Amino acid sequence: MGKTTISWTDFSWNPITGCSKVSEGCRHCFAERLARQRGWSTLPWTAANAAENIVLHPDRLNQPARLKQPHMIFVNSMSDMFHPHIDRTFLQQVWNVIRRTPQHTYQILTKRPEAIQERLPQDWGGGWPNVWLGVSAEDAKNAARRIPALLTVPAAIRFVSLEPLLGPIEPKWLAGLDWVIVGGESGPVHRSMDMSWARAIRDGCQERGIPLFIKQDSDYLPGQRSYLVEEDGTQVEYHEYPTMARPPEQKPLF
Repeated sequence: MGKTTISWTDFSWNPITGCSKVSEGCRHCFAERLARQRGWSTLPWTAANAAENIVLHPDRLNQPARLKQPHMIFVNSMSDMFHPHIDRTFLQQVWNVIRRTPQHTYQILTKRPEAIQERLPQDWGGGWPNVWLGVSAEDAKNAARRIPALLTVPAAIRFVSLEPLLGPIEPKWLAGLDWVIVGGESGPVHRSMDMSWARAIRDGCQERGIPLFIKQDSDYLPGQRSYLVEEDGTQVEYHEYPTMARPPEQKPLF
């Protein structure tokens, strides 16, 4: 666990690594590329290889407890917490750590929102105040499917990461969300993001009072041009967060 270059969070925590691709946004998955470079996975991230590629790391479970000051923590940037191959007993241990470290804000993204409800802890209720639940959606088809599924799950904050943004998305799908992240694809074979798509999403967020975070434009390197470009060429940063940007100050329960 360590500081991350992901601009909308502080740390990434990966008690689980490995996944399998489910849609076009996964085609150039940075997590797969990194996992195979570091030897955490040896096979392509296909559904057939998921059982072998998904690895549990019990030695990493207590890492958040070592951070005494409050931080925003992205959970499983190298996996999907709601992947069906993840052992439920181990998943419960992950939830236990999150429960016992209420000083942190945990941000969880999935491409499998239909699996969230059955994998939540029993005392979830209306949502834990230090957990934000989100979905990734790269295009109109997946926004229309994943966002409504997310909105059926109670949570303190529900958000969407439109990254890599591969096409226009109707702003109507943003209704009910608490936060929107927009980002283009990075990497050696990145696909371009049309800035007009990002502007339409910006307009939709402003109409609905939803905080917007523009993470990056599409580029070889991640984090390039972290601003929106207006039609006249003006560059505008949107690095907004939900009003409840961090949970109330609380002590860890360890």
